[in-house]
Amino acid sequence: MDVSNILTSHAAKYASVTVEKETPLDVDSGFLTVTDPNPIDEETYNENLEEHLQSLARDGVQALFASLFSLPTRSSPDGPLAQLPPPTTHLPRSKPLPKPKPQTKWEAFAAAKGIQHKIRDKKEWDEERQEWVNRWGRNGKNKQIEEQWITEVPLNADADYDPRKVARDARKERVAKNEKKHAQNVARAIAASNPREVRKKEIDKTLATTRISTASMGKFDKKLDGEKKIRGVKRKFDPTEKSVSDEAKASVALLSRLESDSKKTRREPREEESVLNTRKAVRFASKGQGGLALGRESTGGGRGRGGRGRGRGGKR
Repeated sequence: MDVSNILTSHAAKYASVTVEKETPLDVDSGFLTVTDPNPIDEETYNENLEEHLQSLARDGVQALFASLFSLPTRSSPDGPLAQLPPPTTHLPRSKPLPKPKPQTKWEAFAAAKGIQHKIRDKKEWDEERQEWVNRWGRNGKNKQIEEQWITEVPLNADADYDPRKVARDARKERVAKNEKKHAQNVARAIAASNPREVRKKEIDKTLATTRISTASMGKFDKKLDGEKKIRGVKRKFDPTEKSVSDEAKASVALLSRLESDSKKTRREPREEESVLNTRKAVRFASKGQGGLALGRESTGGGRGRGGRGRGRGGKR
């Protein structure tokens, strides 16, 4: 029995799902892309461009579908879904690689001394509760004194001593100190990476300060070559006509400001302190010799120049 015709018809039936190329197509199922490394047939390209492009597209799509149907699947409400493998094509980065982060002052010191960095756990064991609690944040261990219902008060504390307020202020002070150190580290890192830019900003800031030091806010000053216009600097004038209440408030505010400035510059002497500077007076009266020399001269017990002369005269 001759079955060659049956095999030929069967092969012709599934010929549309096979892709035969001199160089196999590069199929990346992870990105759903197909790359054809074969050279272009110039004859078919010039003869019928549209048909040639459709043939290439058909071969690529057929190869992609064949690779997808060979992947493992999983069921879903919408039907079976193919599990895509990791991509094999390396794509270029859209942005440059991040620059190495400069070391902080502590990191540089630790590297020089060989100190190993240890990451502190977010949880801390509480002996009273016998459980793990947060070290920071909500219900943190650092807020234990602020939230506990009874707190020990020192013996020398004032009558209005509030231990919760003291603990809260100390915690906020630590937070502010850490933020200040972070800002200093950032500024130090910027200065180390680009000192010229930092110097330029300092010069611009100094120049802007000198510009607004005049009464006209630098409006009539001579401009330098390439100097940018300072924005947001305007002189504010109070209205010439005011209500009586506004003028009284302005006068009271001015007097209170003057009084506060005078208190800062002038310090009242304490009760136990004397108005007279005793040390300076003794130094002036003894002509720089000190209090002991002044005491000997006042009591006459010291050996003066005249005493030495009388002794020499007696011997003669």
